[in-house]
Amino acid sequence: MAALKDIKRKIGAVHKTKQITRAMNMVAASKFKSAQNRLESFRPYAGKFMDVLNSLALRVDAKNHPLLSVRDPKKIRVICMTSDRGLCGGFNTSLIKATERFLRDKLAQGKDVTLVPVGRKGRDHFRKKAATMNERTDVFGKFDMSLAVKISNDVIPPFMSEEYDELYLIYNEFASVSTQRPVVVRLFPLPSIGQEEDIDPEKRVEYIYEPSDEVLLDRLLPMYVHVLLFRALLETSAGENGARMAAMDNATRNCDELIQSLTLQYNKARQSAITAELMDIVGGTEALAKG
Repeated sequence: MAALKDIKRKIGAVHKTKQITRAMNMVAASKFKSAQNRLESFRPYAGKFMDVLNSLALRVDAKNHPLLSVRDPKKIRVICMTSDRGLCGGFNTSLIKATERFLRDKLAQGKDVTLVPVGRKGRDHFRKKAATMNERTDVFGKFDMSLAVKISNDVIPPFMSEEYDELYLIYNEFASVSTQRPVVVRLFPLPSIGQEEDIDPEKRVEYIYEPSDEVLLDRLLPMYVHVLLFRALLETSAGENGARMAAMDNATRNCDELIQSLTLQYNKARQSAITAELMDIVGGTEALAKG
């Protein structure tokens, strides 16, 4: 009977776990839908903005603005975006591994690399493994463009004052609920700068525009950082909630399978106990008959 009680207790515990995972799946699904809508609305704007800025960058002198200056990249900063919470499958694991590979490659080249973690999971992982600064955690619950502006303010002035030479952004690009791909993007200097010889001649057409290059770049380059960072935040939010939704759905199915297995085990143990009791009754009856 003790074994039956233990199995029944386990079944009850798994039922409670299933209720939790199902509730978390529903919450994640609600948040995912909202995050996905925001991402899909912003992606076209971000893509077009990047096209315009890269086109402009091909036609201006890199000396016109300090954010376009190409220097010997001895000091590098990396913004790494992870989630604040766990229970989202391999969402953070794949991104952290990609970041570690990037850091190893740069350190092997003799670069001085500093990490700017955005998200608690990345901060906790790299706290003792890499030089970090300007960390931001607990930001994905509710955010808007102001968060991207704040992160930009942490990285733009130091680049302009030549405290470091290159800035990279690493985040998970949302593809589907079950697929998020780690992406490495160079923010500073712009990838187009210095590559004019590889550009199609049609893209070298000169345009007449106002105001001057300097005024346009002063306005557009900070916006470029805001846009790219905000898109990365949206991609991270959608990917995190999508991954958590899938993980909780898998956990709920595993609970169902475990309940079925434990129920079968309980029935077998109960049947065995009943059989043992019947054998005792039959044996006692036979003993009385012989007596």
